[in-house]
Amino acid sequence: MIKSLHIDNIAVIESTDIDFENGFNVLTGETGAGKSIIIDAINAVLGERTSKDLIRTGCDRAVVSALFCNLSLSAKSNLLGNGFDVDDDGNLLITRIITNTGGSIKINGRAATASILKEISKDLINIHGQHDNQKLLNPDNYYLYLDLLANNINEYNNYKTEFDYFNKIRRELNSQETDEGEKQRRIDILQYQIKELEDANITVGELEEIRKKLTIAENYEKTMSVLTEASYCLDGSDNFDGAISLVRNAQKYIGSAKSADFDAVFNRLGVALENLYDISAEIRNFTDNEELRDLDPEKLRERLDTLRRLMLKYGGDEEKMLSFLENAKCELDTIICSDKRIEELSHQLDESTERLISYGEELTSTRIKAAESFSKRVSDVLSGLDMPNVKFIVNVIQDRYTRYGCNTVEFLISTNAGEEVKPLHKIASGGELSRTMLAIKSVLADKDDVDTLIFDEIDTGISGRAADKVGLQLQKVSYNRQVICVTHLAQIAAYADNHLLIEKSFKNDKTYTNVISLDNEQKISEIARIMSGTKITENLYNSAKELLDRSKK
Repeated sequence: MIKSLHIDNIAVIESTDIDFENGFNVLTGETGAGKSIIIDAINAVLGERTSKDLIRTGCDRAVVSALFCNLSLSAKSNLLGNGFDVDDDGNLLITRIITNTGGSIKINGRAATASILKEISKDLINIHGQHDNQKLLNPDNYYLYLDLLANNINEYNNYKTEFDYFNKIRRELNSQETDEGEKQRRIDILQYQIKELEDANITVGELEEIRKKLTIAENYEKTMSVLTEASYCLDGSDNFDGAISLVRNAQKYIGSAKSADFDAVFNRLGVALENLYDISAEIRNFTDNEELRDLDPEKLRERLDTLRRLMLKYGGDEEKMLSFLENAKCELDTIICSDKRIEELSHQLDESTERLISYGEELTSTRIKAAESFSKRVSDVLSGLDMPNVKFIVNVIQDRYTRYGCNTVEFLISTNAGEEVKPLHKIASGGELSRTMLAIKSVLADKDDVDTLIFDEIDTGISGRAADKVGLQLQKVSYNRQVICVTHLAQIAAYADNHLLIEKSFKNDKTYTNVISLDNEQKISEIARIMSGTKITENLYNSAKELLDRSKK
């Protein structure tokens, strides 16, 4: 449960500390005093989206911190699952700082993200307000209430898993069953592309090799002429000695000197001679190469043009063109084999349909069973909320299959004796909606481990004896969990175990809001103020005291 809330510079609240207690906590105050700001602050420490507009005028940042104690097992488990833990005293402190440029979040002193905070806080507090009443006007949400009571998580997961699989198979089957004319056109295109690429007989690295050969072929005659002359210079001919012969003779003469002073020269001539042999061999490799002699520049240019043309169509290099070829073959095989695949998918779809129907029936059965109990329990609570002639019926109707089941759920209600039940969203007044939502929350209160329930003006449209009944019901809900209620009705405030007054004041042209925990005498005065809104007379004071005394009994 939430033990305390600290607020700095949120809207009209400069600084305040609010201590909450077990049981039933009530927040009251004049219109505009800041009751909704307290709820906004709590939402901030629960990870909801905030705005810099919350920051008090003239300040550069706002701070909200909440201390939680006696956490439930599920809350502790969720905390551990997100990498956090309670402190040594078993408490949890959440701090949210809001600035003009962003903000920060800390959980027990460690930094956290808003998404983590929101995940952790779902087991701490549930806030119910006017938006919940709006849910009652939308029949699409009704199945959620039944599923909470039905405890049918396994049935729902089985259905949802099968529903997702069914749609996956159906999408693939639809893609396979394309128009036959379009399929044949695609086959013709793929066959043409495959033939064109296969006929080209492309190999990786071929393009660069062709470019080199083309350079050689275009300069072959000139290259042969100069290399032949160079060969004569190295190897000589019948009429003169070449460089190799001359260097070899020079080495022989140096060697005959038999002097150690010329050993180095002798060796250097040997190295030069080896280099000349290598150079001569390289020249002969070129001049004697028949393959190079037979290179045809025109054929090479033609091949180069072919590859360039194919690259424009199928990719910028040989690897991309070959990859295109492989993909085209795979696609062609898939299309040609599609009839067999269609048959396989059709069989899988039939089997999935049978399973989906079976799981849908199981899910529907749990909802029908829950609907019977839900109808009775909500009706009983509504009877206690000054709606003695109410009839509340939940119908579970077979409908189309969606990811949430194959049912439409109807909430039907009759608030007066002798009237037929009609859809809740069509006939219920604001006060009836508020009481119906309170009844639903009361019935479902034990279906989760959330320790704190906050009701933000759930008493809208209620007055008189009905308000007294609502206060009593809120007190009953608070027997096994903490309840915090923002209200403007004296009948509800009178049932509070802890009455907090939100008071607004003006000082130095600024607005300030304070939160005060009231003692018994102060409670009487505040209830009297709520009852009349005018000056508190002796009779009004006595009426307020009587209301407070009666609620305690």
